[in-house]
Amino acid sequence: MSMQVSAGSARRLSVVVPAFDLIGLEETLVSVLEHRPDDCDVVVALGTPYDDPWNIREEVTFVEAAKGSGLVGCVTAGLAAAQGDVIHILAAGWQATAGWTDAALRHFGRPDVAAVVPLTVAADREQPVSAGIRRTSGGRSVTVVPRQKAGGFATGELPAAPLLEAGFWRAATIRGIGLSTACGDALAAADLAAGLTAAQADVVLEPESRVVGGPARKRQSSFVAGLHAERLFWRSLACERIVPALVAHAGEVLRHAAATAPIGTFAMLAGRLTALVQFGSCFGRTRQLRSLMREAADREAAGDSSARTYRIDAPHEAARPHVEPPTRELKRSA
Repeated sequence: MSMQVSAGSARRLSVVVPAFDLIGLEETLVSVLEHRPDDCDVVVALGTPYDDPWNIREEVTFVEAAKGSGLVGCVTAGLAAAQGDVIHILAAGWQATAGWTDAALRHFGRPDVAAVVPLTVAADREQPVSAGIRRTSGGRSVTVVPRQKAGGFATGELPAAPLLEAGFWRAATIRGIGLSTACGDALAAADLAAGLTAAQADVVLEPESRVVGGPARKRQSSFVAGLHAERLFWRSLACERIVPALVAHAGEVLRHAAATAPIGTFAMLAGRLTALVQFGSCFGRTRQLRSLMREAADREAAGDSSARTYRIDAPHEAARPHVEPPTRELKRSA
């Protein structure tokens, strides 16, 4: 599938709130409705029934994901209903802060920017806790954690994509790459990152855009973790140098085996073996990544901008963001 990263200046925003369960949904909606900018629509993608006790359907569009959908399924349903040129995903249980979209949206005025990573902070701590994810050539997703410095923070590693729970995307980019359930909720962002790498699309880390992190993901079984990790590697291999990637993958399997030992190692390896048996399912993804790489090479040959991920070089204030108390409450309908 073709993906255009030079889609022009984008300004209209859609906020997609995926809610595969209802934990923290109303807190998220209060924060978004309180701080959302003008000309912004809010789409709530539900993976479980919700009876709208606050009667806010005039302000929020509710859509239903397929029954039993997780985070990926809910995001996919939300993307289909969103109207904006820029789509901000903020999962239920996460919270927006005052002005959190302003700095992020400005970056999309440059046509080469495909995604913006907001800074995730903890509600009960002053320091930031995450700044997107990076994908290793061996097939692992790693959360980028900002390091504290005097008067601020810095990142030693560059994010390759936002967290799926909280990130800004050019709509043409995320739809062009496409979300897949093949790697599960935990590795879906890394799967998207492979598409960004293939397309040489720009990713920006914006420290002035801050969201309060939500609940931790539920722990996967060792079998499922191995299955999804192995799929991620083979689905991403087309945008890597094959021999170094295979060597890195062998090391990653050993690391994963040690991390799950002794109880979960056999199940993890069984999951990886199952993914190898299903290897043919990766062929479509390989063709897509190669197509994105050809398009990127054509743009570069034509003199368009090349990809880069922007690094925070100077320290930034790491104070806890001010989350204003709501000036209005959701009122339960009669």
